[in-house]
Amino acid sequence: MVKRYGILLLIMLTLVFVVAGCGSKEGAGDKQGTDNTQDQADKTDGTKEVETETLVLGLATTLSGTAADWGNGQVWAAEEAANQVNEHGGIELDGKKYLFDVVAYDNKYTAAEGSKVAQTLVRKDKVNYIVGTVGSAPTLAVQSITEPAKILMLSTAWSSEAKGTGKPYTFTSLNTPLEVCEPMYGWIAKQYPDAKSVAMLNANDATGKDTAKVAKDVWTNLGIEVLVDEYYSRGTTEFSAIVTKIIAANPDIIDLGATPPGDAGLIFKGLKEQGWDGVKLVTAGTSVANLVDAAPEAVEGVYLGLSPDFTSDKASPVQRELEKKYNQETGGHLNAISVSSYDAVQALVEAIKQANSIKSEDLLKVLPNITFESSYGPSGFGGAEQYEIPQQMLLPITITEIQNGVGVEVSRVLPKELEEKLK
Repeated sequence: MVKRYGILLLIMLTLVFVVAGCGSKEGAGDKQGTDNTQDQADKTDGTKEVETETLVLGLATTLSGTAADWGNGQVWAAEEAANQVNEHGGIELDGKKYLFDVVAYDNKYTAAEGSKVAQTLVRKDKVNYIVGTVGSAPTLAVQSITEPAKILMLSTAWSSEAKGTGKPYTFTSLNTPLEVCEPMYGWIAKQYPDAKSVAMLNANDATGKDTAKVAKDVWTNLGIEVLVDEYYSRGTTEFSAIVTKIIAANPDIIDLGATPPGDAGLIFKGLKEQGWDGVKLVTAGTSVANLVDAAPEAVEGVYLGLSPDFTSDKASPVQRELEKKYNQETGGHLNAISVSSYDAVQALVEAIKQANSIKSEDLLKVLPNITFESSYGPSGFGGAEQYEIPQQMLLPITITEIQNGVGVEVSRVLPKELEEKLK
């Protein structure tokens, strides 16, 4: 009897171990089965869990002072572009999904702050790319960090020093003096054939000096004499002495170059108060609203070279929608500088897709050859003849006139190089 119970106990224990073993294998099978079930789901409904990584887009821009309008709009446009990419599922490469995040700092339009901001973006925030800067001096300072680090940057710097073979990781997402001055001044000369002289005023920094250099050559080649070539320090609020000097020269045209809207409004106000009434232009003029706010009567008739009307029929549907949304959310208006970061993100997305890579060194190989949908419409990069390598985003040249307190776009022309690229 004892022996029989012993045998029965042995059989029962054996069954327990067998069942336990089967249970163990079944558990492993469940785990694998879950994967197999997911795999089957992938095959049947197309869904799949994809690894996600965030790419950080940085901006070193102007968020204070008279140029704050440029920077605040630039940050908004970058965030809007990033949100659009993210809402559409990001960018998928080799089974991995990439989303965008945006970080921005105030460069205060100085080289010192530009350098400080660049170090923060690169070393603390670990940005993958820079999609917006304002100001040549700050941008050149940022380049001292981004170029050695091989970080791709798209900027609005007006200085030609920001481009060239020594700055391969920098591209420009805004028309600059070499793109704007010749067509704009030529148009002015045709509209005002009796105008024979000009007074130029720019800020005493890299942006102003580079603008003045190009502008002076173009005016001279058009047969228009440059009577005044003056500079002022950014932050100046008293322009009476400069205005008096300009009035004394009695020019037919006054060109305020790359002067920010707030400063330009004060200068035009001073000129009007002293009775001057000639042809007025701001080559890098961007914000009709800010000019009108500063001096509504004095800025009537001013021509601007970077202030496309994003509400007009000449604007693209994308630009009209961006302008509407920006105005609803902020009460402000977009301009060529602010929308540049939106276009920078569009170029970046297309380059990543074409290169099948997120590495800046790989993007450099494809950026010169891509075409992409900017806010203006189809665009690409060119300017190798001027800058040694194609680093300049090819965008329409626009001329806007302030009429009855609002900006009216009187001319929009595609650059010839873009027309050839799109054929």
